[in-house]
Amino acid sequence: MNLLDKKTLLAPGPVPVPPKALLAMAKPVIHHRLPEFSAILSKIREDLKYLFQTKEDVLFFASSGTGAMESCVANLFSPGEKVIVVRGGKFGERWGKLAETYRLDPVYIDVEWGEAVPLEAVERALSENPDAKGLLIQAHETSTGVKHPVAEIASLTREKDILLVVDAISALGVYPLPFDELGIDAMVAGSQKSLALPPGLSFVALSQKAWDRVEKTTSPRYYFDFRKEKKALAKKTTAFTPAVSLLYGLSEILARIKEVGLERLFAHYQRLAGACRAGIAAMGLDLFAKAPCEALTIVKVPEGVDGAKLMKLMREKYQVTMAGGQAKLKGKVVRIAHLGYQGPLDVITALATLEMALTELGYKVPLGAGVAAAQKYFLANKEV
Repeated sequence: MNLLDKKTLLAPGPVPVPPKALLAMAKPVIHHRLPEFSAILSKIREDLKYLFQTKEDVLFFASSGTGAMESCVANLFSPGEKVIVVRGGKFGERWGKLAETYRLDPVYIDVEWGEAVPLEAVERALSENPDAKGLLIQAHETSTGVKHPVAEIASLTREKDILLVVDAISALGVYPLPFDELGIDAMVAGSQKSLALPPGLSFVALSQKAWDRVEKTTSPRYYFDFRKEKKALAKKTTAFTPAVSLLYGLSEILARIKEVGLERLFAHYQRLAGACRAGIAAMGLDLFAKAPCEALTIVKVPEGVDGAKLMKLMREKYQVTMAGGQAKLKGKVVRIAHLGYQGPLDVITALATLEMALTELGYKVPLGAGVAAAQKYFLANKEV
């Protein structure tokens, strides 16, 4: 038992929440149909445009990010329509399951876990399926740590009669994904990643091409109806009861993001990821992702080490919660997130914990090597 019971959360969602946001969410709840709430909502609308880098309104729902994914499938496609799905991890598989649930006709591009989708595979799928109505992909596949080439893929879909739908739940605010500039048609996000809030809010940005499709789609929808939300936003309200307290926190976080600026925010995540990977290399461990994202670092569990015991030891003895692997990666990787309210010392904590836990389990790792390498990286790469 840890007498201090001080827990450190380094998983890729939920993430640590800054005190100012926690305090904002503790404010008394007001009725969501009052002018006072409309004023908060109007500010959030404008700040979300800044975050998504779009002139379009960003819709939001009281749900996890999966709700936004489902809403895109329901609002943008009709039963029987063909969609191309990039399936290279647990969340790519989720796009496929959603497409099947809504009786679409998914064509899969299967990618080895840990690798980004080859651009030529996307080009081939588009060429072989000219009747496809959508291409569904993760910007960052959280289960594998892989960053897909969304900008390059957008250049292939921009001028075609196909919607590029991007899951940016663990990518938005981590690295540049300028919605309007790239020509993405729908992009979803969640509150519990780089927005440094508790789970419970999801977001969707839509292009005009996507809005044109919304009006023609025949799939059933009720709560997740984009048309209702768009109409309500025009009246400075929401179609249904919103998560008022979470929106207080969101307003605080978005104001902070604008104050810091996206460029500095992206540099911050890049710095954390760079230091962590320098530390992992110094420990003699291997990264899992071939094209890693700045949102998290995924480390292969060394041969001979029980991955489940490693995660349990770090969580229960050292009170540090990272994330293990999902599905076929269960027990094989450790996922160290850099999302949310984190700084350099969180990376140091993660590396020190990993070093000690591996040593206790009998794996020979040079104690302090990872920590020292990360310290040197931070000192050589100053905060922007």
